[in-house]
Parts: sequence; structure tokens; C-alpha cells
Amino acid sequence: MRVTKDTIIMDVLAMDEGTAKFFFEIGMHCLGCPSSSGESIEEACMVHNVDCDELVNKINAYLESVGK
Repeated sequence: MRVTKDTIIMDVLAMDEGTAKFFFEIGMHCLGCPSSSGESIEEACMVHNVDCDELVNKINAYLESVGK
């Protein structure tokens, strides 16, 4: 599975809970709150002033390493 900047954060977490660490690293500590549930990776990156492509690449590399 591959994520894109349009992938919803809760969908990423459902793929593998280990992806949570990447969101924590950008300062997104409210992964269970309603606003983050429907937020895309791109939207989260804009709010937290993070390079979206870099985050997507990290998540995809992680998912590949764990065989997802």
C-alpha cells in the first residue's frame, strides 16, 4: 500500500499503527481528535509547516519495510 498527500490520516493509521510516530515527529499529538480523523496528510503538513512530500516518502518507506 502506498499513501499520497491526499490520504486521510486515520486511513494511514489503520494501515499500520506504527505510522503514528511520523505524525508525532511533526508535532501532531492529537491523532484521535475528530479534526485529525478526517484530515489529509497534506492538510496536516500545512498546519504543522512540514514538507508533505518528505512525510509521505517516510511513511511509504516504513510501510514497505514492514511489508504493507
